[in-house]
Amino acid sequence: MPNSNAKFNCSHRGGQQAGRQELVSRSLQSAQHCLEDQDFGTAYAHYLLVLNLAPELKTSVKETFQFTLFKWAEELDSLARIQDLFNCYEQALELYPNDEVICNSMGEHLFRMGFRDEAAGYFHKAVKLNPDFADAKENFYRVANWLVERWHFIMLNDAKRNLTYLKAIENAVRSGCKSVLDIGTGTGILSMFAKKAGASFVYACELSKTMYELAHDVVAANNMEREIKLLHLKSLDIEIPKHIPERVSLVVTETVDAGLFGEGIVESLIHAWEHLLLQPKPKNQDVGTGDYGRVIPASATVFGMAVECKEIRRHHRVGTQEVAGVCLSNSVQFFSPTYASAGSEETVEPYTTEKLSCIPGGYVPLTEPCQVMTVDFNNLQELKSLAARKPWKLSLPVTEGGTLDAVVVWFELQLDDEHSLSTSPSEETCWEQAVYPVQGLLDYSVKTGDTVMMEVCCQDYYLKIQKISSLASECGMDLSDREDTLSLGNEAELCNALAGLQTTSKQDGNMNNVPYHECFKAAMGKVLLALNPSKDLQSMDVDGHGSGMNLQESQNKSSLDVAPDPLYILDVSEGFSILPIIAGKLGPVRAYSSVEKEQHQAALNVLSEANHFPKETLEFWLSHLEDESVVLQRPKSDKLWSIIILDVIETSGLIQQEVMEKAAISRCLLHSGGKIFPQYVLVYGMLVESESLLLESAVQGTEPTLGFNIAPFINQFKVPVRVYLDLSTLPCLPLSKPAELLRLDLMNPLLNSSSREVKVQISKSGQVTAIPFWYHIHLDEGHSLNTSDESSHWKQAAVVLDEPIQVQVGDELVLDVQHHKSNISITVKR
Repeated sequence: MPNSNAKFNCSHRGGQQAGRQELVSRSLQSAQHCLEDQDFGTAYAHYLLVLNLAPELKTSVKETFQFTLFKWAEELDSLARIQDLFNCYEQALELYPNDEVICNSMGEHLFRMGFRDEAAGYFHKAVKLNPDFADAKENFYRVANWLVERWHFIMLNDAKRNLTYLKAIENAVRSGCKSVLDIGTGTGILSMFAKKAGASFVYACELSKTMYELAHDVVAANNMEREIKLLHLKSLDIEIPKHIPERVSLVVTETVDAGLFGEGIVESLIHAWEHLLLQPKPKNQDVGTGDYGRVIPASATVFGMAVECKEIRRHHRVGTQEVAGVCLSNSVQFFSPTYASAGSEETVEPYTTEKLSCIPGGYVPLTEPCQVMTVDFNNLQELKSLAARKPWKLSLPVTEGGTLDAVVVWFELQLDDEHSLSTSPSEETCWEQAVYPVQGLLDYSVKTGDTVMMEVCCQDYYLKIQKISSLASECGMDLSDREDTLSLGNEAELCNALAGLQTTSKQDGNMNNVPYHECFKAAMGKVLLALNPSKDLQSMDVDGHGSGMNLQESQNKSSLDVAPDPLYILDVSEGFSILPIIAGKLGPVRAYSSVEKEQHQAALNVLSEANHFPKETLEFWLSHLEDESVVLQRPKSDKLWSIIILDVIETSGLIQQEVMEKAAISRCLLHSGGKIFPQYVLVYGMLVESESLLLESAVQGTEPTLGFNIAPFINQFKVPVRVYLDLSTLPCLPLSKPAELLRLDLMNPLLNSSSREVKVQISKSGQVTAIPFWYHIHLDEGHSLNTSDESSHWKQAAVVLDEPIQVQVGDELVLDVQHHKSNISITVKR
């Protein structure tokens, strides 16, 4: 009987095995049929069944499974079935926990949906699984810039700042502050200072998941994980005794920005005094501090002065009445995003920032520095009254005549009675200054004896300087804002590199960049003349030397003849651009603008009318599209484009994402003889020695952090390319001449290569630490733009080497230049 049972069990198992194999086989066939029918959801379900029944097939079906997952995820995304999408990825990662491609794809979906912390984790894991996986590396670098802002590296490398904070914290702990809360701990350095100083209890809070986890690693690496309690919370959500057992005697924080209040220090400290800190020490009483609360920094004094600065001016005001033959109507006034006229809603951040000591062209103080305000961080009532305080007026006597371009602001942070930090432009500091551009005046010129007037307030806990004007000395005339024009206000991102100053990656055509517009005018005229060599085009001011006949005269004249078919021009450059209007000046064309904002469209319409264009000359392309995501398509079913203008270079100094893919589509949409602008781009670079780029890119060992081991952890988030650089003021020593690194050809893809080796001769001895690069943008063979020119609205970028390379005059280095999905990477070898 046992033998017959054994036979039965064996036969039963054999039958199960055969049934399982048949089910797997049928499911694989069904999955394949579903893929052929593009039924990705059902195909995905079949593959899940197969892989759960037959794990041994994981390797053989991996690529097909990935393809199915990604296609099904795209479909779920388009249907807004977000939870189902993430469920699919979780199932996939259970089957392939160490698959870098699936990890990277999951990160991409998270990033697109705004979950940057979570996306960073998946990108980081993908890079760890495969350090050579280019897509994952590029994604990780992109998200690293969001999550660990570059100022972390600069601050941590500032040994003077770190030492000043350490001494102030040591004084506080010595005087009796034994329990410490570090608000916005970042890497945890101030918490470790407090523990090193002898504090009995140290708590630290951090809202960013990435920085919280980084602080965990840093604290553990410095053997303080049992002595510092880290909280993944913003301080406003900390409760006693839920998160910390009792009120603390010291709060330390550095949640300040260039405008002092922009990181939320006032709101944080109001909450801390009300809920987390011991009562403050009574004034003028000689008692110990152990039973009282205090804050580091103790107070701040804000200073300001008016300046003349050409660089600030050109990024915040249009300084010309005519651009490439287009009259800029007085009916349109251009303002930068930092500007808000009286009574309008202010921008979220009412200032931009600059490091004045490094600004191209420098600056001229027009007034002496003046005290704007003081704030006592140890006085709860004063903190609470800030936002409710009525605006107050300031008057600054002009001591140097010039052009009133901005009011710049800095502050002195008094950590305690003995230690302070200044963000003044005259100090050797890692800090930038807050810049309030002056806009909307009738006259910007001032002379000695005049007065610069302004209004200051702390509405919404931001330091706001507004209603800036000048008062002439001899007549007392107030040259204040004009309000009789159509204002583009905060939404009209002044069509220039302004977007860069406001930490967005959009590139707008720079209204003040005259060579840019003149170059486009000449190149467009050349193409249009070749495509339609009629008298209408020949009479136009194509190269700036024509008769200047306007479009209306041209069309009236041509009405006696047979009217030519218009030539179609599409401008898909980002942001506000007047290139379609410039094109309209060149003859019978139909120019299409891709601007989205209604105010931008209104402004272009006003400019079009001011330049006497018929309404049909300028159209807005997006209003003609059924699907706005497919911008590149024919103007009409039976028509093609004569010119397509693409944005190739971001204001930041990087190549626009997917530009080569856009060029490939554009080539298929061109009329015979039509052109893409630009036709090709040459990338140039040179070898330099720059300590400042090193300090901005990675923490340099333990010396600047006073012996604490922080560098290996935060340097995981360093990125190889620094952006928004000004080569004209970058502290660096050129070690070679500029060399051509790469060619990107939008009209002839056969001339492109994804990699290239370039030999570079060393012209000066030193240490190669970085390779700054820029572009020559060729609209055609005769017309080009250099993004490193003084008039350029583009910034430059630089690859920073992991390790400096010592070189001597006459040495030769080989640069391995890689171009992958619009990203440039450069490695150096001897």
